[in-house]
Amino acid sequence: MSYPAYIALYNSKELYTRIEALKAIVTCCTLCPHECKVDRRVNTGKCRTGIKALVASYHAHFGEESCLVGKYGSGTIFFANCNLSCIFCQNWEISQMPNGREVEPEELADMMIRLQQKGCHNINFVSPTHVIHAIVEALPVAIERGLTVPLVYNSGGYDSVETIQLLAGIFDIYMPDFKYMDAAVAQELSGAKDYPRKAIAALKEMHRQVGDLVIEKGIAKSGVLVRHLVMPENIARSDLVFKELSNISSHTYVNIMAQYHPEYRAHTHKCLGRRITIQEYDQAVMWAKQAGLYRFDR
Repeated sequence: MSYPAYIALYNSKELYTRIEALKAIVTCCTLCPHECKVDRRVNTGKCRTGIKALVASYHAHFGEESCLVGKYGSGTIFFANCNLSCIFCQNWEISQMPNGREVEPEELADMMIRLQQKGCHNINFVSPTHVIHAIVEALPVAIERGLTVPLVYNSGGYDSVETIQLLAGIFDIYMPDFKYMDAAVAQELSGAKDYPRKAIAALKEMHRQVGDLVIEKGIAKSGVLVRHLVMPENIARSDLVFKELSNISSHTYVNIMAQYHPEYRAHTHKCLGRRITIQEYDQAVMWAKQAGLYRFDR
């Protein structure tokens, strides 16, 4: 049996070194590019989250990419809150509203094991950026209870390279969003003007660690899978997003997402009050192909 890389980190005790490094960061938090520098043991920053992870729900999910879902589903754990404040968030009831409950490492580990016992092909951590210290702290307990499936880092793309470096050998699959290539739009819609620059840097580090997506018998085993949500009037600059992805690797596996619809506070923006058209989506796919990309999930 081929075990994921995190088993080797656990056996070498390196996993414990990573846990301590991540726990130290949150005492003056710079886990994400906001670098709030608050002590999350007693306070909160942009993510509105303290030292413990807040879990909104967990279950076998069949609405993810086909290579994650397979026959038995992707074992998703949804964390409450987020380090972004997207006014159009498609999942705003979890990410932007008070939600979830605090869990100890042992309970989080138990969730992973229960999902694996259901046959899930992976453990898919949704919005892990702001609670990655708690996730990694729970891993030794989960490993001791028999965890062996690949781990998926499913983020909004606003990740710190320094934090991602500490995750090398822990996550088998990185699945970040790549939302925008316009800094002004990123500030206006998500409160993160440096999003394009930070997302590109994080993606490069993710690719350096795990490479292009590897799929065996229809199931993703390792690598990078990028999500890009096509938005009205190309406000996200999809054409430039795909060029950047191709620069990282022309073999990048991209989910070009068509499901944008006005949610949360989207109606307050002049461009975001409608769904995208078929023509807008087809144009985005054409831009991806022109950039040299060819591995799509649509």
